[in-house]
Amino acid sequence: MSAARILVVDDEADIRGLLKEILSEEGYEVEVAADAAQARVSRARQAPDLVLLDIWMPGVDGITLLREWSTTATDGCPIVMMSGHGTVETAVEATRLGAFDFVEKPLSLAKLLRTVERALDAGRKRRASGRLLAAAAASPVGKSRLIQQLRTHLVQIAGVPTPVLLVGENGSGRETFARFLHESGPRAGKPFVTIVASALREADADLLLFGRVDGASMAGLIEQAGDGTLFLNEVEDLPPAAQRALLGVLESGRYARLGEVQSRPLAARVVSSALPGIENRAGGGTPGAFRRDLLGLLNELVVRVPPLREYAEDVPELLRHHVDRLVDAEGLPFRRFSVAAQNRLRNYPWPDNVREMRTLVQRLLVQGGSEEIGLEEVERELAQVAPAAEPFVKQDLLALSLREAREQFERAYLQQQLLLCHGKVGQLAKRVGMERTHLYRKLRSLGVDFRSVSDDAES
Repeated sequence: MSAARILVVDDEADIRGLLKEILSEEGYEVEVAADAAQARVSRARQAPDLVLLDIWMPGVDGITLLREWSTTATDGCPIVMMSGHGTVETAVEATRLGAFDFVEKPLSLAKLLRTVERALDAGRKRRASGRLLAAAAASPVGKSRLIQQLRTHLVQIAGVPTPVLLVGENGSGRETFARFLHESGPRAGKPFVTIVASALREADADLLLFGRVDGASMAGLIEQAGDGTLFLNEVEDLPPAAQRALLGVLESGRYARLGEVQSRPLAARVVSSALPGIENRAGGGTPGAFRRDLLGLLNELVVRVPPLREYAEDVPELLRHHVDRLVDAEGLPFRRFSVAAQNRLRNYPWPDNVREMRTLVQRLLVQGGSEEIGLEEVERELAQVAPAAEPFVKQDLLALSLREAREQFERAYLQQQLLLCHGKVGQLAKRVGMERTHLYRKLRSLGVDFRSVSDDAES
């Protein structure tokens, strides 16, 4: 078994040197960073098994870097915070942001080594759990015709190297479908490297993408992807430098580390995600607009990821799926949704899609209570998160044909009206001024679920 890799981030050279010496003697592989910038580069180059992170550093402090990593990092690496003059409030904030532990300076050698051992053990268990959960979630959940057709389409295109653009609303699960695409073809088992576009900065985009050969040699994200998949999450957030770099790579099919003369072939398949209507926002001379020539190389195959409201019949299965995953991954108490609660959520518009559902389920499990989650509990949660002035049609209608835009509006309109009528189709017919038989046909044609409502309840 290879030695565990520990990244030490501290602005004091003496502390860095001491920790590297001590931990190396204990058999660990140690890398050091003097500030947040060096730490980002080191972690992007190779994911560590543990980070020892100083809180008080010039420029970007440790808490800010911890907060950044808590939202962008996906490697499951535990982080232990270090401070020479910490406070209870600082320790609480670090723990809230996901830090494994907090140690004070001057460091006690015995306590430090115990903390390192516990953190590494927790990290190993977390990664093992994550691999099991990832395997269980390899296929997107849902039995609706829409999701079955999407899965089939992704399997059909999984074996070709053509770039794919997944277009869908925020929270619709585009990365889940990207991973399914990866696992459904010959690249399964190869690296799947995610680039969170908003995490790249203009100043270091080339370094992180390509790596370098001079000084401390490092592999960039493109090289790390190898002959697997390079997933560009939210491509419109890429800074101009990253857009220029990727354009050159896709046009030539080659790349090189910074300082390297000989170029290398691009072996990875490029999959990216974007919000609906990107083709209308790209180019056009607008400052900061996404490059149209780059979009033309990324969207050779376009796959639409539907919003959750378009396959609401899968809501009960998705609820059970998220409950099971959160119980297994986070040790939360098991709870199940009553039939009434499931029916209510089938008719909820889910403005933030599957991501909103996972957050809702997590809150309900964390809060605890009886094993059954009833309708009243769900109503209280929905009332707390109801957005003010949220447009009920989130799709960019200008990106659609007239027929598609009309269908999108009618679907969202009737779903919201059905919600206001508490799922009673009879009341809905009166509210929108339609004859009930015609309304039933319209709801069926638009895929709006009303089957959970009985005729008796509609009076």
